[in-house]
Amino acid sequence: MSFRLRNRGDFKRMKMNKSFTYYLALLVIRLKGIKGLFSEDPVDYLALRKDDVLHPTKKLIKSCRISQFTLSQTRVTELQGKGPSNKLLLFLHGGAFISGPARHHWDSIEKISKYTDYTIWLCDYPKAPEHTILSINENIDLVYKAALENFKQDNIVVMGDSAGGTLAITLVQRSILSNQRLPSKIILISPVMDASLENPEIERVDKIDPMLSKKGVLSAKKMCSGGLDLKCKELSPLYGGFNGFPSTYLFLAENDITYPDQLLFCRKLRNQGVENHLNIGRGMPHIWPLLPVMKEAGEAFKDILRILD
Repeated sequence: MSFRLRNRGDFKRMKMNKSFTYYLALLVIRLKGIKGLFSEDPVDYLALRKDDVLHPTKKLIKSCRISQFTLSQTRVTELQGKGPSNKLLLFLHGGAFISGPARHHWDSIEKISKYTDYTIWLCDYPKAPEHTILSINENIDLVYKAALENFKQDNIVVMGDSAGGTLAITLVQRSILSNQRLPSKIILISPVMDASLENPEIERVDKIDPMLSKKGVLSAKKMCSGGLDLKCKELSPLYGGFNGFPSTYLFLAENDITYPDQLLFCRKLRNQGVENHLNIGRGMPHIWPLLPVMKEAGEAFKDILRILD
């Protein structure tokens, strides 16, 4: 499927031949059995949490200073590079609302800290099934309020992958409705736009997605819903408004069950005249710019660094 944004945005499709590291990364994904875990209902969230890294060590984060603080039930880890910065990257990690952050999240934000002059706040927010989306959103709102108290809005960027992308979008939607100051831009990597996963195109993509499966992802969303309709705006930002959104940068993957709904999101951004920039990874899996080893991921991550710079 090909999709090109015009007028208020630009478009980039990665058309490179697949590298050896691409196939190596897919092999690692298969050996870890991620697709299998996301093919279960109920999804085994405890098994997924085995890869969580909640307390980064100096061995993991080598190039920056680390400190932590807590707001409500969210642990915020602050990373600073060479010195204090007046710019903030608020990073909302993925994990289907039931797990995370994982090693690739820490690797990614350390790289950002190393090559940019941003202070970074990684938010380890409460997870389902112990907590619902309403509780998670309340926590994200508190962190964003603290960000606005410490940084100018023009110096704040919000970035999220997968479910973290969902949280980033709904944060902006709530901020617009409450007339709260907005971040200067948002960077979204494979955001989940519709928790119901009812788009008929998803069935086709499910067969080629090496990482996610509709059954398990849907199970995770139900765990998080707290009884709310899965198409409610708290879980499914596709059904919320986008008028007044800040500059939006999207990194999408063709071989990803969340991709069909992301294309609908792109059309809504275009129709609302939102400045948007779209990067589609041809044949790439979910959250591909954050994956280790893969050459294609490294090229996409350079684009993220350029956006921040």
